Amino acid sequence: MFLSRTFLVAFTTSIFFKVSCSSSQFNLDGDYLLGGLFPMHEVEQVVPMLYPDAIVCKRQTFTTFGYLLFQVMRFTVEEINNSTTLLPNVSLGYEVFDHCSETKNFPSVFSFLSQNGSIKPREKLNNHQSKIIALTGPYGSSRSIAVSPLMAIDLIPMVNYGASSYELSDKLKYPSFLRTIPSNNDLVQMITRIILWFGWNWVAFLGGPDNYSEDGLNLFYKYSGNAGICLAYQETVTMQGNYSQTLKNINRLNINVIVVFSLAMYAENILRAAIANNIQDKVWIASQTWAMDQQLLNAPGIKKIGKIIGITERLLSLPGFDTFIYKNKAKMNKDNTSDAVVQSRMCNQECKEGPLLTAEQILNENPTFSFGAYASVYSIAHALHKILQCNMNECRRNITVKPYMLLREIKKLDFPLNGRQVKYDVNGDPTISYAVVLWHTETNPPRIEMVGTYDTYPEINFTIDNSLMPWRNNTSVPFSNCSVECSEGHIRVREGFHICCFRCKKCLQNTYVDYTRDPYTCFPCAESQWSDEGSTTCKTRTVVYLQITEIPSILVIFSTICLITLLTFIFCLFVYNYNTPVVRSAGGNMCFLMLACLTMSSASVFFFFGQPTSVHCVLRSFIFTFFFTICLSCLTVRSFQIVCVFKMAAEFPKLHSLWVKHNGQWLFIVSSSFIHLISCVLWATVSPDDPVRDSITFNDQIMLTCERRNTVTISIALFISWFLGFLCISFSYMGRDLPKNYNEAKSITFSLLLYYLSWITYFTIYLSFKSKYVLLLNALAQITSIYGILFSYFIPKSYIMLFQPKKNTAAYFQTSIQNYTQTISRS
Repeated sequence: MFLSRTFLVAFTTSIFFKVSCSSSQFNLDGDYLLGGLFPMHEVEQVVPMLYPDAIVCKRQTFTTFGYLLFQVMRFTVEEINNSTTLLPNVSLGYEVFDHCSETKNFPSVFSFLSQNGSIKPREKLNNHQSKIIALTGPYGSSRSIAVSPLMAIDLIPMVNYGASSYELSDKLKYPSFLRTIPSNNDLVQMITRIILWFGWNWVAFLGGPDNYSEDGLNLFYKYSGNAGICLAYQETVTMQGNYSQTLKNINRLNINVIVVFSLAMYAENILRAAIANNIQDKVWIASQTWAMDQQLLNAPGIKKIGKIIGITERLLSLPGFDTFIYKNKAKMNKDNTSDAVVQSRMCNQECKEGPLLTAEQILNENPTFSFGAYASVYSIAHALHKILQCNMNECRRNITVKPYMLLREIKKLDFPLNGRQVKYDVNGDPTISYAVVLWHTETNPPRIEMVGTYDTYPEINFTIDNSLMPWRNNTSVPFSNCSVECSEGHIRVREGFHICCFRCKKCLQNTYVDYTRDPYTCFPCAESQWSDEGSTTCKTRTVVYLQITEIPSILVIFSTICLITLLTFIFCLFVYNYNTPVVRSAGGNMCFLMLACLTMSSASVFFFFGQPTSVHCVLRSFIFTFFFTICLSCLTVRSFQIVCVFKMAAEFPKLHSLWVKHNGQWLFIVSSSFIHLISCVLWATVSPDDPVRDSITFNDQIMLTCERRNTVTISIALFISWFLGFLCISFSYMGRDLPKNYNEAKSITFSLLLYYLSWITYFTIYLSFKSKYVLLLNALAQITSIYGILFSYFIPKSYIMLFQPKKNTAAYFQTSIQNYTQTISRS
């Protein structure tokens, strides 16, 4: 019953407005009527409802801020009506209501929706013509969310100047909502950019108990997490909240950057509590609602709480608005301003405080949303201009304007307004033109300075002038991080829940950290790259191997060619002197086998040079080991034969006759060679040496070499060679006192000692050092072993054949044997 009475009063009074409110500031007659909702009063404390009731705005706290926005709408309508180019011969009117609550003062909204003072719910919407063609307002996200569904019934354009909740961008839920200020999505991204600009990552977020703050918090969670910013503390504060405890919690966590994303009344309580609790040296980031709040700017003690950085609209001034306010106040002062007259001029609602304000009080109020209110009225006017097909002189007044037609045209708008481009995207959101402002609370009087900008039209551009940021003591940016940033080449090791809290660990050798990729991981360098400890990049390794063009390689190859040439020459010399005593005493046919094996062994040296392959790795050792072992078996037999002829034949005649009868020397050579061949084949097939890329030995190099996979098979092959050498030395020692012509003990012993010494030297260096030149030592060990046998065994005999032919006779050898026999008999 009460609500019915309330609605009836609202609708009947609307008829009365037409008759007696022509002079009211809240009403203006015109060809097309606009609606306006402004927060000239604010509900500071919401109490639970005990019975159905509508709120009475005049009993709430008056706000100069809402009254300023109301005057901006009046100024804008007057400016458009006086324009000769926009809506010529068409006038705009308005009806404005004080909207002080989200849900408890809907009579004004129903008045906008009414047709001739009534609403017929069952009437077809196509036939319904609401009182207004468009609505400006209300202020605040919660109020807009509450009102928007009612406006959406008739698709009445709701061009908003002060609601930034990102939820309102959902055109399925709010199809007729558009706004002239950026959404919270853009605002939170801007806040995130500022935090990242100064390198902070440990922040607090304080908001109020409304859709605006809740929406901002959800978006901040989204963007801060993606940007590596940690929300160390967040709280929703109320008018009766314990602000002191909140600030103590922030101090306890060492948070120096506080985002206050709330309406001005909550921000005011937070900052006044900070002043009262002696909170100092913080950085406060103000959302758009209070970034230009003049009352807070001039609050006593505000300068000691730290620096305040705000985000607001780029363009705040309205040319001609100051003149309008002064002119309006002069007119009101000229008239009788008694309470009775003032109340009559408000007509559709009581607003005693507004007319009592001075022009300076109005103009010094927070201008953040003034341009938004200005642009919203101009958007409606431009859309109406297109629907009425206006030209420079007149508009077609015979066209019936429906709200949905106006909504369609507003979405297509793109026009300049006081240096700003007014246009809307698919979500009904405008282009962004933010300003970053810094509060200079230390000056007298305090002032606000623009220190940065963020624009999205015609392209995205964000910048802050660091020279305009006077931090404490003018030294460096305040520190608000959970952990000190790691030094170059160190990774983060997380400690605790937040990713911003970590300790630092240096990356090991051959690993690096890429902060753009993952600051928590030391990535291994590729095989072809290397790095020192604590590196952020990898360097390319040099691929090294024993190249044939190097001077040491050329010298070894030249030496090998000389060796092969010399062996070939001696082979031919021995063939030429085959039937001489020197050749026969040296072993006869066995000499040719030895020389052939030494020649073949020399060929293995050529496989040490160039980039190693599987064939190179096998042949460089297989050829030398096999053929040199055959040569060692021949030397062993040769040493044994000399001892056998001169000593064992006398003492063991039967054993000697068996040795001679069955060609023991060849049997031994063939047997030992066959056994060694089997061991070499096993070595080359079961576990051959493979080419490897050694990236461990040297940081900056990849050494191409051959790796021995199995030491058992190669040990067997080497054991046979070394054992034959041991037998050879033993037999040589036993025949050290034989006739001079047959005494080869010293030469054989020298050659074998050189053989052992060269290989012991090689293996010692091989086990101690890693270098491509170790392979060169391997080749030198092979050449040295061959040269040792050549110069100790074959060169002396070749010298006799070439330069002492008289010693190469049977008589000379017979004399040597007789002298040895006589010596033995005398002893």
